[in-house]
Amino acid sequence: MSESESTRDQTPQPNRRGAFFILFFSLMAIGAGNTMLIAAVIPPLTRTLALPDWMAGAIFSLSALCWSLSSPFWGKRSNRFGRRRIASFGLAGYSVSMFLLLISSWAAVSEFITAPFAIFACLALSRSVFGLIGSGSSPAAQAYVADRTEPSERQSEIAFVTSGFSFGTIVGPAFAAVLVANFGILSPMLITCILAGVMSIALWNFLPENREPVQDATTVEVIPGAIGLWRSRNVLPFLTFAVTLSLVTGILTQVFVFAVIDKLEIPPDQPERAAVFTGPAFMVGAMAVMTAQLVLIPLLKLKNKTLMITGCIPLLIGALILIPAQDFATLILAQFFLGIGQGLTRPGFSSGASLAVSPQLQGNVAGLVISANGMGYIITPLFGLFLYEFVDPSLPFWICVGLLVAMALFAWKAIEPGVGEAEDLA
Repeated sequence: MSESESTRDQTPQPNRRGAFFILFFSLMAIGAGNTMLIAAVIPPLTRTLALPDWMAGAIFSLSALCWSLSSPFWGKRSNRFGRRRIASFGLAGYSVSMFLLLISSWAAVSEFITAPFAIFACLALSRSVFGLIGSGSSPAAQAYVADRTEPSERQSEIAFVTSGFSFGTIVGPAFAAVLVANFGILSPMLITCILAGVMSIALWNFLPENREPVQDATTVEVIPGAIGLWRSRNVLPFLTFAVTLSLVTGILTQVFVFAVIDKLEIPPDQPERAAVFTGPAFMVGAMAVMTAQLVLIPLLKLKNKTLMITGCIPLLIGALILIPAQDFATLILAQFFLGIGQGLTRPGFSSGASLAVSPQLQGNVAGLVISANGMGYIITPLFGLFLYEFVDPSLPFWICVGLLVAMALFAWKAIEPGVGEAEDLA
């Protein structure tokens, strides 16, 4: 790619703010739907159906495996077919996944399917459609932003667009609690299916894309540095941090719901009561994420490496609070610290990885980052819900504490000075 083309690709577009808002609301739909599933639908549903707790985690685990394998593929394809098409296709896949989950859950609740492993298989395969196809939206959205921002502003703009996901996690739990209480435990799936479908159509019709995609498929593969990009010494530390963070947040998120149910002694046959507590708790956490991304990051203007290290501190505090917590107020406080930590760390490694490579590789690195974001969830049931259910309820939180200390030390030592930073911050 010539120097003029590279410059053109990164020059801010006059209509980019409206485009970034479309992406914001698209990621909001995904965030809302995912948090509704985690906070108010799948855990209470599996308890109602008398399925073991680890199965609830394994439903998300299979999807995470598909997500991690598919995200790099979609990131590369967005280089060829364009960011708009891949982002829209991903949201359509998410809509289909929610529809299949709705049908499978209805069949289980209505006792058309009664065998536990048959119910689990239907739910897990339905959710895996999101991992296989829905994983295209996030890398395409991140690469779209990278195409249209200067290095010095990329951190804040990526934080803005990805905060749409965080905003969805604020709206989702509260909305889910209302829906479950008034229309039943399956209603959030129907609403999410419709919302994702609408946003897929909106992306396809209204997201401007003046940057022409690469037409020759072989060109994507022969871009210098594209093959084996994940092994690059500039990129690998950010991906390693992201994978470990996804494991930590996966454990804390999945175990938190069951911890709330058990610590507050909510009966398994009253799923609407669980949503009343888990919904507001996740709302607080999501509001903390947005506070970090939209207020603290622009205000503090920290380096990406510093964001990653600093963000581990509130995450560690939140994990420690969850160990002795026995009342709802303390659980809420833990979610606040977890939200601040996630809000600082995620833009740090996302922006850092983007700035560590050339403009031609933005689609590739975005796919790798999104893949890393889901990779930890693959083994979350083993380190989270299995240990919580069969060994010791506090052990998953202690594991997270140890991992967070290791992550902070790793980021401090492994990321070389100036790597993954804008020139004026390097």
